[in-house]
Amino acid sequence: MQLSPTPLNRLANSCLGVVPAVAGIAYAVQADRGVLRLAAGLVVIAFAVLAVRGYRLGVTCEHVRMTVRGYLRTRVIDRERISEITDFPAVRWTDRTGRKRWTPLLALRTSPGEFPAIRLHKERAVSRLRRWAQRGRS
Repeated sequence: MQLSPTPLNRLANSCLGVVPAVAGIAYAVQADRGVLRLAAGLVVIAFAVLAVRGYRLGVTCEHVRMTVRGYLRTRVIDRERISEITDFPAVRWTDRTGRKRWTPLLALRTSPGEFPAIRLHKERAVSRLRRWAQRGRS
């Protein structure tokens, strides 16, 4: 099961990287020293990666594990270790050493100014995720 935001929301998530990358390109073009251009190029690459990761935010649920793709990292959580899907939304789980962990689901987080259809899409995705997690505990 693949849970991700709507295409419009995915484009908005990628803007976190696209906008600064474009500014970095503009700076690199007008920079007069090679070291400044190099630094701007590295910044552009970093923000381009952030833009792609922002577009790919989401949750993939397989039979025995879930994969949470965030802006900075991807986390794989065994289904049997999940204790709760919170209202934030986030996953509460226990790692192999017994430590309690919390992983936010940024792709499914709602905002007050969102369109009702987008909010409903995310709320349904969280509900589906809760049902999937519950079946793992049964």
